Amino acid sequence: MREIPETKINDRPPTAVDFQQTIPRGLVHRAAVSEVFVTDLNILGEHRFEVGAQWPRRHSFFGPRTPEFHDPMLYAETVRQAALLIAHRAYGVPISHSFLSDRKTYSIDTTGLATLGRPVDVVLRASAHEIEYRGKNVGGMRLDFECFRDGHLIGTSSESWRCVSPAVYRRVRGDHFAATPFQAAVLPAVTPALVGRDRAEDVLVAATETDGTWSLRCDPDHAVLFDHAVDHVPGMALIEGSRQAALLAIGDPYAIPAHAEFRFDTYVEFDSDCRLVAEADAAGADRVRTVRVDIQQKGATAAHGTLGMRLS
Repeated sequence: MREIPETKINDRPPTAVDFQQTIPRGLVHRAAVSEVFVTDLNILGEHRFEVGAQWPRRHSFFGPRTPEFHDPMLYAETVRQAALLIAHRAYGVPISHSFLSDRKTYSIDTTGLATLGRPVDVVLRASAHEIEYRGKNVGGMRLDFECFRDGHLIGTSSESWRCVSPAVYRRVRGDHFAATPFQAAVLPAVTPALVGRDRAEDVLVAATETDGTWSLRCDPDHAVLFDHAVDHVPGMALIEGSRQAALLAIGDPYAIPAHAEFRFDTYVEFDSDCRLVAEADAAGADRVRTVRVDIQQKGATAAHGTLGMRLS
């Protein structure tokens, strides 16, 4: 994971990013306006962009998890939205296309997550790499991000994705096309306090008979994770489920996932059990414990995450 250097955005040429209102919800694949965090896109040059975003003072799901810090998953969701905005606005990817995430990474300085009792404006500097084309149309890329708050670099991230047309997506999904989360059994949640939550509906893990292994729990009524229709488990649900499994593995419900790396090998479906197998290393001198989470379905790895959990 790349270290965050001492850099100020003010050292670079000034640009005007607006924070007055969010961008249209469809551009970030959200149904609820309240779940949109990005506010503006500024094209700086060839394959270089600046995105404005605002983190709410509080959020029903993304935190803050503690009074002192915003949830790093709020940062991860902001980057996800920024990547979609760039794809649609800068590269002309149709709204109707489906996106397939291959890899996500992020690292954030916890001081950059400090709460102030008011909304926080952040600026994402992005650059596009490894751009793939299908004919004249963009079919995928890697976007690297730097996140600035009050002019200071507080985080980095990378998103690798591909996109396909509705016809191709229908063919790829086969019998699972148009599946709904209502096909999934909502398993009993572990005690919310064990994963730093107050409400059972925000718990994404259920106990199993095996130590270090939890079942992914999908609640189709969850207003954030299932904000719009999906036919497979969303990537952010897999990341949050992995975070909660990591919290259980280290026994610290308020540890902060300061950095993470995820790869996604295949879709996670609603119609069979998904297991989160967590293995934690001992804490280092920096009080960070590395937790590896293997996301398994039908006996095979569907995705894998490595999280750096800063102890509370």
